[in-house]
Amino acid sequence: MSDLDELYDELSDLHIPKKDGSGRTAREERIIAGFEDIERFLEQHGRIPAHGEDKDIFERLYAVRLGKIRSSEECRTVLANLDKHGLLGDASAISDSTNEELDDEALLEELEGIGRSDITKLTHVRPRAEVNAAEEIANRTPCNDFAKFKPLFDEVAEDIATGRRTTLQIRKDAGFLKARIKEGEFFILNGQTVYVAEVGETIKAPNGDTDARLRVVYSNGTESNLLLRSLQRALYKDETSRIISEPPAGPLFSGESEDGDVETGTIYVLRSESDHPWIKENREFIHKIGVTGGDVKKRLGNPKVSSTYLMADVEIVATYELSNINPVKLENLIHRFFKPAQLNIEIKDRLGNPIDPREWFLVPLFVIDEAIECIKNGSIINCAYDVKKQEILRKA
Repeated sequence: MSDLDELYDELSDLHIPKKDGSGRTAREERIIAGFEDIERFLEQHGRIPAHGEDKDIFERLYAVRLGKIRSSEECRTVLANLDKHGLLGDASAISDSTNEELDDEALLEELEGIGRSDITKLTHVRPRAEVNAAEEIANRTPCNDFAKFKPLFDEVAEDIATGRRTTLQIRKDAGFLKARIKEGEFFILNGQTVYVAEVGETIKAPNGDTDARLRVVYSNGTESNLLLRSLQRALYKDETSRIISEPPAGPLFSGESEDGDVETGTIYVLRSESDHPWIKENREFIHKIGVTGGDVKKRLGNPKVSSTYLMADVEIVATYELSNINPVKLENLIHRFFKPAQLNIEIKDRLGNPIDPREWFLVPLFVIDEAIECIKNGSIINCAYDVKKQEILRKA
């Protein structure tokens, strides 16, 4: 690589005259002027210039220059008594994870079109991060097998809506993201849900770091094959990006209070007294399962005017008292577990409009008893309800 100061001098057409009476050569004055540029950057930004494709070209140029100054005995001698900020310290202090090296062609390409009147203002050059983002979007293609991914996106959206999963803002200074990007993870990027469908073999990046090629599927039905580090940069760049948590793998009742928890809650099971022929015939097997943090009878109100209770009186056939629970999460868990047995029946309200009950299930009471016990001891995560056999199965 040719001398960066000479290249910078040629690009900017910058002429630094010899100071009268200083006794310094033109080259020494150029070294000092270049060093003062770096000092001004430090004073303006509160940090030394750093490498990185997401950095302004001049910050990257100053970073390269500082590295060359630190490694040059000539420069260190000229600047020894002028280094008021201690910038001539260890050269490794300026290196970041990218540790880039700008060659002449790269500098010329990125500095092309800069006006001579103000060498530090980019007028025709897009930031490298903007170029990368445009290239990443352009490289997206339709996901031909999106049908198999759509249920995953739908499930994640439902989990977030019901609180089963949470989202966490991504902060670059947290230092955890790169190691955490793995197959099966979900992120929110630029308002879209992103799914890491595949992670390829680990490869070595030019700077010596590890990287990998990813297959990333987006909620709008597109996909891209981008590098892990490219996804990392995109997530850091988007100030609204978030990582989506995994669904809970342990028991619902952790013993630790969370937002929305109540000291004492009640799971209640109702049986309808509707005169609907099919309901009357199967009354012993049709149940509504709910959770409340208050009094069950007060919760019911006047069931005969509520579509929630099938426009009829109800009988409370079972209650289960629990402590330190989140009613919303618990009710969602129960409904998800018995979803295969969800009641599929159409009933008319008082105005003759059809209603579609969602919280009623065709499940025997003894099965509900067993499910509650599984929830209490945490084994529910290894169970599934078999509608045909009307029993709870333990997964292998």
